[in-house]
Amino acid sequence: MNKRITLLFPALLPVLALCGCMEQSGYVRLEGYAQGGTWSVKYNTAEIKARPAEVQKGIEDILKDIDTTLSGYNKASQLSRLNAGDTIRPSGMLVAMYDYSYGIWKETEGAVDVAAGPLFDIWGFGFRNDSLPDPGKVAATMAASGMRRLVPSMEEAIAPDGRLHRQRLVRDTGDPYGPVLNFNAVAQGYSCDTVASYLHRLGVRDMLVDIGEIWCSGLNPSGKPWKVGVDRPKDGNNTPGADLDGIWESSGTGGQGIVTSGNYRKFYVKDGRKVSHTIDPRSGYPAEGSLLSATVTAPSAAAADAYATYCMVIGYEDAKRFIESRADLEGYLIRATPDGGMAEWASPGFRLVK
Repeated sequence: MNKRITLLFPALLPVLALCGCMEQSGYVRLEGYAQGGTWSVKYNTAEIKARPAEVQKGIEDILKDIDTTLSGYNKASQLSRLNAGDTIRPSGMLVAMYDYSYGIWKETEGAVDVAAGPLFDIWGFGFRNDSLPDPGKVAATMAASGMRRLVPSMEEAIAPDGRLHRQRLVRDTGDPYGPVLNFNAVAQGYSCDTVASYLHRLGVRDMLVDIGEIWCSGLNPSGKPWKVGVDRPKDGNNTPGADLDGIWESSGTGGQGIVTSGNYRKFYVKDGRKVSHTIDPRSGYPAEGSLLSATVTAPSAAAADAYATYCMVIGYEDAKRFIESRADLEGYLIRATPDGGMAEWASPGFRLVK
């Protein structure tokens, strides 16, 4: 699924120069560049021995590893080389991401499909920039795409010598080279989880990790739960935090991922028609409906990432039912109303403070 523009802004965090760090009441903030944007981490240094410079390097090494493995824009990454038809030796990270994504595809009955990348290309939101394809092109692209054509586990496709060509992933009789993979629907959430796991191993308990998506645990420097603003999903609201619809407050204890997906920042208008970047892999066409944005909290940022995308694909009513059916998820949905306004719905456990 094509990556959405981030709709969340960590409230009450100071703006600092990139790649710098700041200490405040035992807390440090680190920042840098990654994945075509910026990242920031704020954490409590209590009871950990690692100095900020060491932690910064550790985070940068993790993000570099993710970029050289999972990025579809880095032409030298394992994913790009696999998509290009090269034979690679897949890392454990690539295998794990493939297997996780297959599980999400199966759970969502095809609504979140990391092998549907060419559909985003033909609509102008993928690695290439076509737009408004005719029905024949949509049908042909769908026939060649999708996790339905691939084996459930990458491990079973790896040759005895540890190497993998994408032909080995294909289990049907169609194009033997198989679909192109694109992990944008889960990669930034996965990045948050990976950095958070690294900080936990160092002994960090209070943290907020922002790498496009957000994962947080414990308390902020004021000794209170972390707060994250949810932007108002209005066309033209392109500055995170400039126009908030509400503020979510964390539990203040265990970790949670929080991700928003929406259609108001990444779209184009062609022949008077607004085309959003949320493509439904089951139909091949942009998802339509009243849902403007979906914010999901989950035990991991990768899960929140995938399920926020899922909610946008299935629409308001189904998204509401889905969130209510899951004890491990909470959600905040904003939809358009017939009079041109907006209406909000929050699940009982979604902690709104504004």
